[in-house]
Amino acid sequence: MFFSIIIPLYNRPQEIDELLGTLTLQTYKAFEVLVIEDGSTQKAGEIVEKYAGMLDIRYFEKPNEGQGFTRNYGFERAKGDYFIVFDSDCLIPVDYLQIVNDSLETNWLDAYGGPDGAHDSFTPIQKAISYSMTSPFTTGGIRGNKKGIGQFHPRSFNMGISRKVWESAGGFIITRLGEDIEYSIRIHSLGYKIGLIPEAIVYHKRRTSFLKFYKQLHFFGRARINVYKFFPDQLKAVHFFPAIFTLGLLFTIIANLSGWFIAILCNVIVALIILLIFFHALWQNKSPKIAFLSIIAAFTQLTAYGLGFIQDYWKRVVLKRF
Repeated sequence: MFFSIIIPLYNRPQEIDELLGTLTLQTYKAFEVLVIEDGSTQKAGEIVEKYAGMLDIRYFEKPNEGQGFTRNYGFERAKGDYFIVFDSDCLIPVDYLQIVNDSLETNWLDAYGGPDGAHDSFTPIQKAISYSMTSPFTTGGIRGNKKGIGQFHPRSFNMGISRKVWESAGGFIITRLGEDIEYSIRIHSLGYKIGLIPEAIVYHKRRTSFLKFYKQLHFFGRARINVYKFFPDQLKAVHFFPAIFTLGLLFTIIANLSGWFIAILCNVIVALIILLIFFHALWQNKSPKIAFLSIIAAFTQLTAYGLGFIQDYWKRVVLKRF
């Protein structure tokens, strides 16, 4: 099988350098790479050019439209039987394509997604954020998990679709705010077979600071409501959890400031959550520092997503201002 790897890029030349470096090491060689510069001011053309002798690679520049429509630009120019989408802040293990090829030959999927994890080279904050996004104590636990809740929706940091799916479903119809979730649901609705390839892991850097992580997760919370506009029945109880957590945390703060007796119970619950996160993260990462940072990451994730969700739920669902 011949794969087309499509990578949207926006002002991240250093990241694409690291990502392309990992692709030169793939044990499976039947693939091309399309790097699409989405209106960047920090161009990566010279960096991409140095890989011309090591990869079957093409570089494009276009006006800024967002990652969804930039992937469409790549789909339209891809030669492969199967399209794979990565975020530019990913590192790809050497056997990734071999794993995907072998899995598709054994158990065909019209579209697939894979999990993400933390590389040894990541900073403690990046490892803590990676923990939070994959932890059972946050909503991240449903991403790339064999025991995920409900229908599996591949995410665009590590996602593949067959050419047949693209020719039938088309590409992304929204360019940001949940574009990959909408696309996955639409592929499902057309009757195609979608699944998780659990061994097809990528190392996803995500954000390098908690402030950047907060902004990203606030965006994700809003994105869930944007998907609601297209598929109202896909808004599940689990999607309300970060909002409930955020409101509960706010209530705990108010209860403590007001001297209410119920503050004791609230504090016990918060303390229990903190301890669960700390010891689970410590068990996974074997580092007290990362475990401590994981508490900050988890609370950042839940409150940021919760506030974004509440903001757009009130605006677009309650007030119906689409």
